[in-house]
Amino acid sequence: MDTLNLGDVPEEGVLMGRPSKYSPEFREQAVELVRATGKTVAEIARDLSINDTTLGNWVKADAAERGVPDSSGLLPLTAAERAELTKLRRENAKLKVEREILKKAAAFFVTESTR
Repeated sequence: MDTLNLGDVPEEGVLMGRPSKYSPEFREQAVELVRATGKTVAEIARDLSINDTTLGNWVKADAAERGVPDSSGLLPLTAAERAELTKLRRENAKLKVEREILKKAAAFFVTESTR
């Protein structure tokens, strides 16, 4: 079994967290019900006996994947873009720490060489 060490980044496309209790097919069908009918997310969620926030999140994610602008007119990030952004933020934080270490090392060697 593969384990993740602290600081490791999972492979691209691998989502962390607990597995969903809803199958991908169920999610797709629920989202399609919202898109195809004139019912609200809350009505569909109530009919399917799921949380309306959960269904709303699925609908938002589907819209992002299809490239539909949100209410502000901006295109939301796709799942792949969110994963890349997270990876880049981690890498940026790591590089900042490394840069600080190198600054301190350079300052140390400058003071040592002038003695």
